Amino acid sequence: MLYHLLFSLSDQFSIFNVIQYQTFRTGGAIMTALAVSLLFGPAFIRWLKSKQAEGQPIRAEGPQSHVLTKQGTPTMGGFLILLGVSLATLLWADLSNEYVWVILLVTLGFGAIGFVDDFRKVTQRSTDGLSGRFKLALQFAIAIGAVLWMMGVGPEALQGRLAFPVFKDLLLDLGWFYLAFGAFVIVGASNSVNLTDGLDGLAIVPVMVATCSFGLIAYLVGSSFFAEYLQVHYVPDTGELAIFCGALLGAGLGFLWFNAPPAMVFMGDTGSLSLGGALGVIAVATKHEIVLAIIGGLFVLEAVSVIVQVTSFKLTGKRIFKMAPIHHHYEQLGWAESTIVIRFWIIAVVLALIGLSTLKLR
Repeated sequence: MLYHLLFSLSDQFSIFNVIQYQTFRTGGAIMTALAVSLLFGPAFIRWLKSKQAEGQPIRAEGPQSHVLTKQGTPTMGGFLILLGVSLATLLWADLSNEYVWVILLVTLGFGAIGFVDDFRKVTQRSTDGLSGRFKLALQFAIAIGAVLWMMGVGPEALQGRLAFPVFKDLLLDLGWFYLAFGAFVIVGASNSVNLTDGLDGLAIVPVMVATCSFGLIAYLVGSSFFAEYLQVHYVPDTGELAIFCGALLGAGLGFLWFNAPPAMVFMGDTGSLSLGGALGVIAVATKHEIVLAIIGGLFVLEAVSVIVQVTSFKLTGKRIFKMAPIHHHYEQLGWAESTIVIRFWIIAVVLALIGLSTLKLR
């Protein structure tokens, strides 16, 4: 809204010319979302505590230490992130850009699924929530719609095609199968982040690291000048997604203020499903789906650990890890929670740097 309002005044007031720059508006989105999170956070957490007297239900099969350390902490804190992201994006982004609406609607849609799941858990005092199949069906329905929308908006030369890092001219034509592939990327990213969200601050910082990385990728890929210089595929209008990434970074920083150990609030599925879905959409929009698996490698590791654990137990009756996802495995080995979290943050940063390096290795 601010973009359209102030840009229309730039003819009379030259100072408003700065609004046309995506970098300036990204900074504005960061500060706006951060301010929203910090201002509304305390009151929102108090309200959650008043409605969730016993806090988020703790899994009985999870680490026993969580029963003591995390009991009574409210969930659904992801709503605070969504509020900051939505307000900042609507204020600073170009709302005529269809990519902005795709990512905003997917983020809110996945957030709504997570909210219903969290609500059922809290009200029924159960860790079950919505059934896994039903959640996946809803997620795939939203993701397929989003991929269809982006295939219609994107350049015809890239429609239905998968780009590869390092190989600048390699495009794999998947045809309509790309619809299923793109939806899998979005849903997979969403659930991978959800599995990572198990310790205080563990998920939000890697999400912010990945968001910064894809904010830069979106800005570069959406610029014909930088895309030609780096020899990456130019996807017009995706640069505007950098404003959304800025909003997500600011909201994430504000949430981390309250989620830092010992956490005052958990993001819940409301936050984790929506944040992962947002990362998936940006990867599909910018044609960097494979790079997402590198930058978001920590989330992939968490998801794979669960798949390996379940598969091994069903086939052999034996467990590979002491507990899955893998961060619980290290808890069982006696690692302190803060040690696990900080080391996983370091891994996330290293993987992000490796992923970003593919922009120039061509």
